[in-house]
Amino acid sequence: MSPRPQPGREYVLTLSCPDRTGLVHAVSGFLVRNSGNILESQQFDDRLQDRFFMRVHFDVSDPGARLEELRHRFGPVAQAYSISWSLTEAATPTRTLIMVSKFGHCLNDLLFRRRTGDLNIEIPAIVSNHRDFEGLAETYGVPFHHIPVTRDTKPEAEARLLEMVRELDVDLVVLARYMQVLSDDLCKKLEGKAINIHHSFLPSFKGARPYEQAHRRGVKLVGATAHYVTPELDEGQIIEQDVVRVDHSLDPGDLVTVGRDVEAQVLAHAVKWHSESRVMVDGNRTVVFR
Repeated sequence: MSPRPQPGREYVLTLSCPDRTGLVHAVSGFLVRNSGNILESQQFDDRLQDRFFMRVHFDVSDPGARLEELRHRFGPVAQAYSISWSLTEAATPTRTLIMVSKFGHCLNDLLFRRRTGDLNIEIPAIVSNHRDFEGLAETYGVPFHHIPVTRDTKPEAEARLLEMVRELDVDLVVLARYMQVLSDDLCKKLEGKAINIHHSFLPSFKGARPYEQAHRRGVKLVGATAHYVTPELDEGQIIEQDVVRVDHSLDPGDLVTVGRDVEAQVLAHAVKWHSESRVMVDGNRTVVFR
């Protein structure tokens, strides 16, 4: 495992802008002027859209070069090149609120990865429309909030969720098999800061008991997709996908087990990459600097 970033010394700069000559030189020049040393650098030219993307992880030796000062100093560079950008401390954990219903495999996986240090996140709350995993939350010392959802109470439940996001200063909302469709208004308010996970079969099966449907059709691949939440159901920008080959010997229960494993892994990757500022939205797609 790589060493943990040093608080107050390591930063991540992400940027996108129209492609033009001199962009890398402008960024590296900014770093040189501010005692910056590049630890990791990745870039991508979207030649179809003529757009440039870059992620730079760097440290600084100047004790006076703190986050707000670095942001102030990068401002003129960004303005000169019409750059959309973000500059964050690499060590700062992403405050992540997790939502779950009655399937806890993704929740349990995220909690475990957080405890072992694989994910640089803080989990200030778990929200569920059921009480099934209240004990699991207690085991990990995470506050559990039961917010029931019915057709009549959905607006009230979503208002409470948004209130918690503000009160807890939440950076990311993760739908870890939360089996409620969010309203268009809530999706828009969480744009770019909410990740969902769902199964993905070839062919696709929607509705109730998808694994039983898949078994009846004799699928050969079981997969999962993690994506950002948008008003278009399950059509947000894809962050990560994976598949596992299966065969006729597996019954519906076996398919569920395989599916749970791949769902947990795909969601964990998406959360990790988002929390490390490795995911950048490019229209209906994402650029992921793994």
